[in-house]
Amino acid sequence: MDGTTIGVIGTGYVGLVSSVSFANFGYKVIAMDSDLEKVNLLKSGEVPIYEPGLKEMFDRVTESGTIEFTGEMKYVVENSKVLFICVGTPPEDDGSADLKYVFEVAEGIGKHMNAYKVIVDKSTVPVGTSRKVYSVISDELQKRGLDLHFDVVSNPEFLREGKALYDFTHPDRVVIGSDSEEAIEIMKKIYRPLKVNEVPFVITNPETAEIIKYSSNAFLATKISFINEIANLCEELGADVNQIAKAMGMDGRISPKFLHPGPGYGGSCFPKDTRAIVNTAKKLGIEMKVINAAIEANEYQKHRMVIKIKRRLGDNLAGKTIAILGLSFKAETDDTRESAALVVIPELIDSGATIRAYDPKGTDEMRWRLKDFSPQIAYLENEYDACKNADAVVILTEWAQFRRLDLRRLSEDMREKNFFDFRNLYSREEVEDMGFYYEGVGR
Repeated sequence: MDGTTIGVIGTGYVGLVSSVSFANFGYKVIAMDSDLEKVNLLKSGEVPIYEPGLKEMFDRVTESGTIEFTGEMKYVVENSKVLFICVGTPPEDDGSADLKYVFEVAEGIGKHMNAYKVIVDKSTVPVGTSRKVYSVISDELQKRGLDLHFDVVSNPEFLREGKALYDFTHPDRVVIGSDSEEAIEIMKKIYRPLKVNEVPFVITNPETAEIIKYSSNAFLATKISFINEIANLCEELGADVNQIAKAMGMDGRISPKFLHPGPGYGGSCFPKDTRAIVNTAKKLGIEMKVINAAIEANEYQKHRMVIKIKRRLGDNLAGKTIAILGLSFKAETDDTRESAALVVIPELIDSGATIRAYDPKGTDEMRWRLKDFSPQIAYLENEYDACKNADAVVILTEWAQFRRLDLRRLSEDMREKNFFDFRNLYSREEVEDMGFYYEGVGR
């Protein structure tokens, strides 16, 4: 590489994946976090999040010495030419993005800047944030009596949890939002390793780059809500949503991606970003009717899963034990933020049910998210233990191991044979042949 040192501020999901990936490209990377406990954990060789392949790549780059971890803002700023801001932007009560961590980082950069820097907004931020970051840094430099040149770039991430390492190295596009030719050229050089895959660059101004991320996520969320509503219609008309989605996806204008019905989307991006773009528009006097409808439809879809269960088992679930397979919002991640389980489990408990739950990676996080319901939830070591003596099994996450359950074993272990396949992993025939009542989504 050209000797450029990359600083990454924030070692959460995006920050850690970005740090390790840049180090894997061969860059010298300094990853900084204000959470010293997390920094010490990383220094000891532990990875605090689950992402397929991340630990292996982490071990490789730490052993090679291309990455180091620090809790000192001064150190990362002074010793890096390009600084990626990768801190969280959690939602406020009104749905707007809380930018306090972004601005705290900007202040820290301004306090310690010692030469020309390119500051990169990697966090998902509302339109206008890059300009505000520039102002915050300028104000800090002015307080120090310095007139240092620097640029701020918007470079939104498009990482899917569970496939983040692949997405980093094989992106559909790299968006670079800047008014500075110097900064744009530096960013192009940083992403030069991607040329092997002929990845296109989208060069635009910061405002356009910022809204590209929100627009992309809002559209995909709307697509999921749309197919879920079609699924609900199919259930009343006797149609099969899987066949409908397949036929729709054959249309080049639509594509088959994100046409998978289920219990509603979750995670760290879609819920937060749809609400944020609606809030941004509202402040400008613009009503985002389509995106608002997608948000409402998604929340209803999670509640509808409970309605479907009660329609079979009854409104009063006292004495019923329900096995929940899947706590994370999707497979291949331990992230339970906004997962369907956070709606389904409390509603079932409120109706009198006892829960036996299992997830390959999301259990620890779900324990504290649902700590108020802990007396009614047993977290088991595997899917079969969860289903023992259960009156129903509910699949909420599409983990690969849930696609090949031993149905004969389940039929022998369960008290009642009710099978709610809310990810449509099975055919009705194979489940019913084992004596189960079967219900999917949109079938």
